[in-house]
Amino acid sequence: MNSQKKLEQFIQHGYKDYLPNVSIDCTIFGYHDRKLKVLLLNWKTPEGWSLPGGRVKRNESLQLSASRILSERTGLEEIFLNQFHTFGDSVFRQQRFKHTKALSKFNVDFGEDNWLLDRTLSIGFYALVDYSLVNPQPDLFTEECRWWDIYDVPGLLFDHNEMIEKALATLRHQMYYEPIGYNLLPEKFTLPEIHDLYETILEKTLDRRNFPKKLISLGIIKKLKERKNIGPHRAPFLYRFDKRNYDKALKDGLSLSF
Repeated sequence: MNSQKKLEQFIQHGYKDYLPNVSIDCTIFGYHDRKLKVLLLNWKTPEGWSLPGGRVKRNESLQLSASRILSERTGLEEIFLNQFHTFGDSVFRQQRFKHTKALSKFNVDFGEDNWLLDRTLSIGFYALVDYSLVNPQPDLFTEECRWWDIYDVPGLLFDHNEMIEKALATLRHQMYYEPIGYNLLPEKFTLPEIHDLYETILEKTLDRRNFPKKLISLGIIKKLKERKNIGPHRAPFLYRFDKRNYDKALKDGLSLSF
């Protein structure tokens, strides 16, 4: 089935397989060149950018739905996911989409009472991914999917700027209780690299001696015998997360005071 046929099928009959008034929107964070990134989609119509999202199938949980949507947009499996907020206070969330004349660009008859045009509640998830492993893919309604620096994000469709703000606030709070860096850094990294990651996200200066000591003392990261050659007389040791202690910290929580 070609993409146009899939689009027509989804618009006209998708309510049979998906919940009509519930959607998932995902704030996907990545980290690259000491900058926090977020993955955005460029819509065919209405013109503008938004977070990746999708509808919840009638036979799947919210977590499974979010995992499916993220896999379709990134090409990754087993992504770190956290549900953080429900959006829908505004009765005008869908208006920019519902009343735009540009719906004709899809070459599909929506009709006056199409299930996609009704007021929708959105469950917000944030995800953490290794930037280098992501293969961004647009969906049926969009023509481009790419990374944006978190501080360069444009005005987004619907209430998605608010979603990013709340997702970032949640991420910053949870960094004190969960070993977040595991999902944003490559498998092996130096102490300066994980230090820079935390400073970038938290937007605060951290002591370069006490910060890594804290992570090492908690058993979250462990030193390897390997070194990273980054220049003449500069070959710092590499570290990696201790997966066993990491999983335990995710389950039990931890307390990081920087």
